[in-house]
Amino acid sequence: MGFGAAGPNRRRLYSCADGMTAGFVAARHGGMLARRRFLALAAASGPAWAQSVDVGLPGMPAARRLTRAYPGKAEMMLERTMPPLLETPMAVFDGDILTPNDRHYVRWHWPFPTEIDAEAFRLTVGGAVSKPLSLALADLKRLPPFEITAVNQCSGNSRALAGPRVAGAQWGHGAMANARWTGVRLRDVLDAAGVRAGAVAVRFSGLDAPPVEDAPDFIKALAIDHARDGEVMIAWAMNGEALPLLNGFPLRLVVPGWFSTYWVKMLDRIEVLEKPDDNYWMAKAYLIPDNATANVAPGTATFARVPINRMPPRSFITSIADGAAVRWQPKLPIGGIAFGGDAGVRRVELSGDGGATWTPARLGPDAGRYSFRRFDGAVPVARAGARLMARATNSNGLVQPMVPNWNPGGYARNVVETLGVRFT
Repeated sequence: MGFGAAGPNRRRLYSCADGMTAGFVAARHGGMLARRRFLALAAASGPAWAQSVDVGLPGMPAARRLTRAYPGKAEMMLERTMPPLLETPMAVFDGDILTPNDRHYVRWHWPFPTEIDAEAFRLTVGGAVSKPLSLALADLKRLPPFEITAVNQCSGNSRALAGPRVAGAQWGHGAMANARWTGVRLRDVLDAAGVRAGAVAVRFSGLDAPPVEDAPDFIKALAIDHARDGEVMIAWAMNGEALPLLNGFPLRLVVPGWFSTYWVKMLDRIEVLEKPDDNYWMAKAYLIPDNATANVAPGTATFARVPINRMPPRSFITSIADGAAVRWQPKLPIGGIAFGGDAGVRRVELSGDGGATWTPARLGPDAGRYSFRRFDGAVPVARAGARLMARATNSNGLVQPMVPNWNPGGYARNVVETLGVRFT
């Protein structure tokens, strides 16, 4: 079939950055030995593949250097070189609620192709279906189009602030972004394949692949009812442009309201399952304490766990940086962004005295319940200095807590964050 996607037929990373080397590695993918050009994985500190998954650069986010070395990306904070982890600087979020594509954060588990032939690309749908499919991009574009605006947030966003510290990529607050996603509903693709009675889950994988034999392919799954809810989608564009290669070209799964571990990039395979998925990335990785706040006492080793899922509400002051020196005035104007997680934003409250008193913020236009929403207001502040806070409540009534949660993965942080300000 003919190529129906906008843009060039090939999407490439023409150069490697920060000492990266490009090479050919053999990787098992979809049951066949495929030879593709991958970004080489950085040497790990230990021999086990698991030790290399989330090893980031040392130090807190404020100490990270900025880089423009990655194709298709403007200035980003460098978290890891290979496969790349790039964090969005917080100043970017003080602009439009849609994060520019060239500032959208980047997170990969395994090496991925640096060149994709979009005309030859196929998305396969198999498993417990009556009609297995092999779909070109043009085939997908013949289905009813769908758009949604939704926040894409890493499960470990803000992990660097966990106390006690935990292992994993030491993100600041910038492992998140908001975009208008364009594509098709997953439900329509599943309907075209004909899901058989008794199916319970849908599994997804992409073109990224582990560099060593004993490491598990990155695979995620959703319950069948969730996969067919009409909001989970397969996207080929963000903010009106083709997906950047670093963010999953040519296709990625979009799971509104859920953490981005489920938003599989370079999606090329969908499998309908007749039993729950027990692969490594569902049964052993990305697990959180089985309670409402994903919280256990630091050091706790034994507790009930479930796969991470819905996002809780969060808010961030973006108009002033932490530790900034600003001109004093009795009421300090502040603004920022909030999102409700798996629900809309009902309200945002502001404080200039560390939470002793709260002032309602004005909310900006609503772009949908899964989107960033701007807020602004002014808070009374003391001449000696201020501790600024924003607190969001979502439309389900869930309020950001004043005390941070803790778990061994550093997942699902949503505490009310505090910014210190000095007055001149």
